[in-house]
Amino acid sequence: MAGHSKWANIQHRKGAQDAKRGKMFTKIIREISVAARAGGGDPTNNPRLRSAIDKALGANMTKDVVERAIKKATGELEGISYEEIRYEGYAPGGVAVIVDCLTDNKVRTVADVRHAFGKFGGNLGTDGSVAFMFRKLGVLSYAPGAEEDAITEAAIEAGAEDIVVYPEDGSIDVLTPPDAFEAVKAAMDAAGHAAAQAEVTYRADNDVAVEGETAQQVAKLLDWLEDLDDVQNVYSNAELGEDAYA
Repeated sequence: MAGHSKWANIQHRKGAQDAKRGKMFTKIIREISVAARAGGGDPTNNPRLRSAIDKALGANMTKDVVERAIKKATGELEGISYEEIRYEGYAPGGVAVIVDCLTDNKVRTVADVRHAFGKFGGNLGTDGSVAFMFRKLGVLSYAPGAEEDAITEAAIEAGAEDIVVYPEDGSIDVLTPPDAFEAVKAAMDAAGHAAAQAEVTYRADNDVAVEGETAQQVAKLLDWLEDLDDVQNVYSNAELGEDAYA
């Protein structure tokens, strides 16, 4: 597991998402739709749907909008059917990138993703070309200044897989297997240690440090991809400094 704090990148991405709230709502609604169609409309029996609803409410989406998306997905209301597609490729500097999409038009989506890679000096790869570098896990992230001892003790009791403390800024990540994420998150919340950000994500086993113009190109590519309508999540193994966003 890479040992560098993700906090700065998390905050940059969060700021970018907040600035595009309309698009963020669209992405969340698509995730709710796919989750409900795949696992049913009852969040108590559908962890993926429950996680999507939590994300929606955390973004101040109304319950009416959430319920309408679920009803469309389960056939109670007319709606659009989305397909899950993953693209893999490389950004400048040998940075590996995974792009997860939900789309109703594969031709449009692959054209948009390929264009983004080409525009910023990257290239789209084949299935499996970079996915082996990543693993799926639950991550609860705590801001710099969080109570290390208390969080560590609570995380161990909650059944976390690992606790990573980043010495450069004091931020903390509590890591869980994907299927234990909801239980660990609930236990941490109950113990009074709600995470600043909590999600099931993909993280690389080893990060690639890029600097200068290369880092700026990588950051632009990742932001461009995240801004595409059909893109739900973008994962990379880039270790970017503050100069990447200059």
